[in-house]
Amino acid sequence: MPKTLDAIRVLLIQARNTEEMELQEQTCFVERARIDLAQFIPVNVVRDPIHLGLLDGVDALMIGGAGEYSALDDDPWMTDVLALVKEAYDRDLPTFGSCWGHQLIARALGGMVIYDKERSEFGCGEIELTAAAADDPLFQGLPPCFRANLGHHDRVVALPPAAVELAFNVSQRNQAFRLGNKPFYGTQFHSELNAERERERLIAYRDLYLEELGSDADFQAVMDSLADTTEADHLLYDFLRLFVVDQVSIFPTEA
Repeated sequence: MPKTLDAIRVLLIQARNTEEMELQEQTCFVERARIDLAQFIPVNVVRDPIHLGLLDGVDALMIGGAGEYSALDDDPWMTDVLALVKEAYDRDLPTFGSCWGHQLIARALGGMVIYDKERSEFGCGEIELTAAAADDPLFQGLPPCFRANLGHHDRVVALPPAAVELAFNVSQRNQAFRLGNKPFYGTQFHSELNAERERERLIAYRDLYLEELGSDADFQAVMDSLADTTEADHLLYDFLRLFVVDQVSIFPTEA
């Protein structure tokens, strides 16, 4: 039975080492999804165990970033997180992964993720839609080229079987994808961040970014690149509205 936006429950998977950034990320998802914090069930895998039944009673799954962690890691909790993604896929549970979450979805369902420092992306950059995006319920409303916030050194180099590429940029493919005809999405760019929130995150993880960027000047250039990303700020809200509230179906695909 369809639900109203203010009645849905969303499981939010996080991997954060500090309470400050755990709460900051939750705020970002609240703002972009346009629902109350009380509607989220946050699970920080660094601290909270993944258990059977975690998906019961939730209307959607969202997976955020990770700060110090990589989708390539084999931390003690990684096996359970990957199994949770597979379970959500098998249940056809509406699922959205952002950055680390995007990479986790790819890894869990048969894609390939690599560490690629040479193609690391930080700050605000341009994203382009593929031809397939024109027929996608979630992405068809975006302009052919838009700005989004980026912050990653891992990337998806091979999509899972049946995945449909929805976005790319001059640096790399697979900036966004959907899993076949399911409401199962990943974006390499941070769909939960606007310029203000990315600035907060850059400052909080300054030392980590400096290791990647190499100098204070390069870090400042990333800070200076931040800009409004209003064309894509509604993706998480649209995702919940389309696939949880309106229960829109995605046409079958041969991809």
